[in-house]
Amino acid sequence: MTLQFARADATQAQAITALFHDSFAASDGPEEGAAIAALVTDLTQHTPASDIRMIVAQDAGALVGATIYSALTFAEDPDPVALMSPVAVRPAAQGQGVGQALISWGLGHLAAAGVTAVITYGDPSYYGRTGFAQISARDAAPPYPLSQPQGWLGQRLDGAPWRPLRGASCAVPAFARPELW
Repeated sequence: MTLQFARADATQAQAITALFHDSFAASDGPEEGAAIAALVTDLTQHTPASDIRMIVAQDAGALVGATIYSALTFAEDPDPVALMSPVAVRPAAQGQGVGQALISWGLGHLAAAGVTAVITYGDPSYYGRTGFAQISARDAAPPYPLSQPQGWLGQRLDGAPWRPLRGASCAVPAFARPELW
């Protein structure tokens, strides 16, 4: 597999949504596939372009992975922060390092763009492979109470050690649903 990575644009939104649907439906069932596809549709259709970055992985021109980074602001902190969610790899390409390579490339892209920290909400053992470490709500207040606090993960992209982000957080409108947290 020879992967190429790029920042996607709005013209790829439908293909990216289908990738998320298919990946999550295969791993977690059709209801989860539909729910994640609805989230991705909301993100791609209702998030200002300045607040979202879609990163894709392709193999021989075929879409095999994608992740979405969106703005996560903290009321009393000037640092540019991104929320990484969701992440998907086509089922046939899973277990081949696509997800980790995709995330690593995306983090490098964000660092070059001046983003200083990235937060995600997921499996610590998986995301830990790309530099994420568990943080607490005191380190970075989530927009809503977390149902699985052990999955609140962050990393600095500027080489500095983690420091608490100050103030209440606000995610883009697609994430303004407590059930996602």
